[in-house]
Parts: sequence; C-alpha cells; structure tokens
Amino acid sequence: MADSVLIEGLVVETVVGVYDWERDVTQALVVDLEMAWDNRIPGMSDDVSDALDYAAVSARVESCLKELKPQLLEHGAEVLAGVILQDFGVGWLRLTLRKPGAVPAARSVGVCIERSVRKGELGNG
Repeated sequence: MADSVLIEGLVVETVVGVYDWERDVTQALVVDLEMAWDNRIPGMSDDVSDALDYAAVSARVESCLKELKPQLLEHGAEVLAGVILQDFGVGWLRLTLRKPGAVPAARSVGVCIERSVRKGELGNG
C-alpha cells in the first residue's frame, strides 16, 4: 500500500537534552510524520470515522513527548514511534524529530526513523 497520512512541522514544547541547564527549561521539538494508511475507504465514504484521526495523533505526540522528557532525540523518536504504531493501528511510519537551535550554525538537528509493525502484531492493513 502506498497511501499515507502526513503531519508536518508539529511543534512540541518539552524538556529535552542531556545538559543540566536543559533539564530546567522547555525547548521546542519539531515532529514530522508519514504514516501508512489506506485512504481509499475514507476517500470513497467521505466519513471521518474511516480516516486516521490526525488531530488525535497530534495530541498523543504532544502528550507523549511532554511526559517522556527525553534526554536524547533517538529515545524520543523510538518511544513515540512505538506509541503511534500501537495506539493508532498504523502499520508503518517515518518519523523525523528535530531540535531547532541545538547547533548554532544549523537550523536544526534531528533524527529520522522508519518503523513497521512485525507480522502478527496489530496494524492497519
């Protein structure tokens, strides 16, 4: 299946980082998601209940990162990917997690991961 649902540029203010000063402040993380989803059904029905609820996904991303307060972007990305795969029945996703301003000479730094549900696990298929 080649269909997907996108969420791009979702900004979440949370505690993130390894330095002591970073644990005392919030910083912006930027999340981009591409999630496999069969869009044919909602495309034909025009019924929101058939679609992947991107507002609910966005809210879950925000709550997850705020609760997690990761030290490393890699950890935040892994936990977040697992939550989305589990909670929303997404079979595959590409997740990019960026930390703007972390390196003065760069617009942002970040990680990009792709994860899928292993055979026999829950998933939208």
